[in-house]
Amino acid sequence: MTSSGTNPPDGPSWTTAWELLLPAAGAPARRRGRALQSALRESVRSGRLAAGTRLPSSRELAADLGVSRGLVTEAYEQLTAEGYLRSDRGAGTWVGDAARAGAGAARDLAPRASGARVDFRPGTPDLSLFPRAAWAAAHKSVLARLPHRALGYPDPRGLPELRTALASLLVRRRGVVADPERLVVCSGVAQAMTLLGFVLHGHGLRTIGVEDPGSPQHGPLLAAAGLGETPLPLDDDGLAMEPLHRSGVRAVVTTPAHQFPSGIAYSARRRTELLDWARSVDGLVVEDDYDGDFRYDRAPVGALQGLDPERVAYSGSVSKSLAPGLRLGWLLVPDRLADEVVERKRTMDLGNPSLDQALLADFIDGGGYDRQLRRCQRAYRERRDALVGALDEHFPGTEVSGIAAGLHAIARLPGRFGPEPRFLEAARRAGIALRPLAEHGTARYTDSAVRLVLGYAHLTPSDIARGIALVARETQGGGPAAP
Repeated sequence: MTSSGTNPPDGPSWTTAWELLLPAAGAPARRRGRALQSALRESVRSGRLAAGTRLPSSRELAADLGVSRGLVTEAYEQLTAEGYLRSDRGAGTWVGDAARAGAGAARDLAPRASGARVDFRPGTPDLSLFPRAAWAAAHKSVLARLPHRALGYPDPRGLPELRTALASLLVRRRGVVADPERLVVCSGVAQAMTLLGFVLHGHGLRTIGVEDPGSPQHGPLLAAAGLGETPLPLDDDGLAMEPLHRSGVRAVVTTPAHQFPSGIAYSARRRTELLDWARSVDGLVVEDDYDGDFRYDRAPVGALQGLDPERVAYSGSVSKSLAPGLRLGWLLVPDRLADEVVERKRTMDLGNPSLDQALLADFIDGGGYDRQLRRCQRAYRERRDALVGALDEHFPGTEVSGIAAGLHAIARLPGRFGPEPRFLEAARRAGIALRPLAEHGTARYTDSAVRLVLGYAHLTPSDIARGIALVARETQGGGPAAP
């Protein structure tokens, strides 16, 4: 040890790091300098070269590594400028103490599969239905003809061609009033909710009504914008009006085409009453049309926004029709809020990626999106039928409520299969992931019936049948579940 308590150049810390520099010295001549700097920097950052370690002179290190002295001198100077090393005139070069070890390997915080044998939890489409070949062809075509200027910062509302394509699609399929100038391309419904939340907060709102039971996603998104949530109960027609009037809120989030999770569609009378309420309080209805395209027994009910585009903000996305990982959605806003929403979008992220937007516009205009919707509708209708059939077979008397639509169903199993906690524990033992309706709201039930929110879109008909059979076997005393 030296008098300063540090390792000399031939100490163990330096010997280990010197071995790490050898591969850099063997790099191609044009990259050797950068490779040496990178290896030396990483040795300091990782702690292999401890703070206070004295490095060999540039002449000595160059000789040991078989490189030019200038290469080592340049590396020392660069890392000294960056703070990794320090150099004292006449006293040599030392490892500085500013560097700290970086984080380890990057973690993946994406939602994970439960590991269950069959997972009936709702919210996931069948990602294997994503049209890879058609998407790849559109990607190649769009990239080849996209002008260079389109790769700059986009209009924060979205590319004009995508807003035009989306407006035409939404008018045709969802019956909305879609002015492309009031349509904002977002990173899914999640960003649409957050954008609106910030704007409403700026207008003085501090609470917003949410359906009870309702989507668990709405509350945290609105809370991020500073808005509290007021749970509002439902009745058979939709959001119950008397509690809404008593609540004092001036904005409410709804899923009127296919309420999540109850599965009902708001009645025509309730739609009218809801809009009358919004006009009476100078308020806003936020419509989350998360799966409005998927109706299996008749044509989908049109969006609420079409009845009064100045009192309804309308949001949707391709998360259920294509894939949530695309992070592409839209928001149609009343004219009085449009400028504020666009400015908030600008400051939030300067707009969605141009290439992704151009690709979706091409996919819509070329008919690919309509074909994809038809494909998904056929598959999901078959899977819903499989679920209803399996429940009828293994749990006679089960009521499947709500309209034949969407990606999930509500099942009320008779009390003889309960109580619910025991049923859920038995399903867990069988390796089946279930979600009770109670997790989606504040309502509590006193009977022994089992109420489940069952997702089916991501499961094959055979998986659905197998999963329900496994639950039945475990909960009805039929012995251990078969693999």
